[in-house]
Amino acid sequence: MLLGKVSYCKKCVLPSSSAVPIEIDEYGICSACSTSEEVNDIDWDKRMLKLKKLIKQYQSDDGSNYDCIIPVSGGKDSYFQIHIIKNILGFNPLLVTYNGNNWTREGHENLYNMRDAFGCDHHFITPSIDLIKRLNRLCFKKMGDMNWHAHSGIFTVPFIVAVNYNVPLVFYGEHGFMDLGGMHSYNDYVEFTQRYRLEHLQRGYDWHDMIGDKDESIERQEMLNYIFPKDEDIRRVGVRGIFISNYVKWSGNDNAIIAKKYGWKESEQPFERTYRKVSNLDDMHENGIHDYLKYIKFGYGRATDHVCKDIREGLMTRNEGIEIVRKMDHIKSRDLDRWLKYVGMDEEEFDRIADTFRDPTVWEKDEKGNWIKDNIWEQN
Repeated sequence: MLLGKVSYCKKCVLPSSSAVPIEIDEYGICSACSTSEEVNDIDWDKRMLKLKKLIKQYQSDDGSNYDCIIPVSGGKDSYFQIHIIKNILGFNPLLVTYNGNNWTREGHENLYNMRDAFGCDHHFITPSIDLIKRLNRLCFKKMGDMNWHAHSGIFTVPFIVAVNYNVPLVFYGEHGFMDLGGMHSYNDYVEFTQRYRLEHLQRGYDWHDMIGDKDESIERQEMLNYIFPKDEDIRRVGVRGIFISNYVKWSGNDNAIIAKKYGWKESEQPFERTYRKVSNLDDMHENGIHDYLKYIKFGYGRATDHVCKDIREGLMTRNEGIEIVRKMDHIKSRDLDRWLKYVGMDEEEFDRIADTFRDPTVWEKDEKGNWIKDNIWEQN
């Protein structure tokens, strides 16, 4: 049995093998929990005034252009962002969506309802479906993440549109690595950078790493939606990427409450790998087999992420969270069948490739050849 390789935060359930950078201090508390405590000490009314002043600097005075760009998936967080930017602060955003082609039914309905609910212009980019399938296969083999194209698309296409439309302000929701791992303090007002995009969001791979594979035969002209604008174009327009969570108190649960007031719907069917029905409806595999690969690589999954957030918000106890993780994190979800047909692969090949990405500090084989790891309920 594995001993001492993986430790767990004593406040939430996040493991030291976290997919995002974390620190666990001498008291056994992770950096994500420590950072989340800052939320209660912030004067959010003052932060909202800062946000309004920031956007005002970039506002189109004569109405000849958009005031900012909001990348949207049609999820609860997209609705919340538009609610704040347009309906609370009164600015005119352009919505930009990268279409990854794997919507859930509710996710697709929410996306189209969003435009009408807020009365916003909406720029929609859909790459070749054949290319998306090839990128699914290639990136699964390269990095154990079939959704690289979606990570790259949502953090590239909005900047392409910003340059083309001369709109210098791009608004994302939360800084993912700060929200999940406490990478930064809320007092840092951290902004989007190309380095963050490449090294973290895109797993260290860029568009040119997809060129030249003998099986997928991807060419440069197919990758235009994944090529970040040139530095000189970014400087010419003065493009900045801002995280709204630095200015508005951020909670996925609260965002869903606001979104429902505009007609947003959560998933009617429960997911197999998490208890939440309000997250990641833009991709039917995000809570499913894509997240199962996270479990294969790092030993935990989406249920752990959601439990950690709800523990920090005081919505459940750590022991309740541990029981959820025990029941859900390991499940190999049924949507695998759909993805295998989608890309033309069999399950045996999937398992063989997935196993090559197992972190040796997390996993080892027992005497019977079964993969085993340290589990939080065995340490608790």
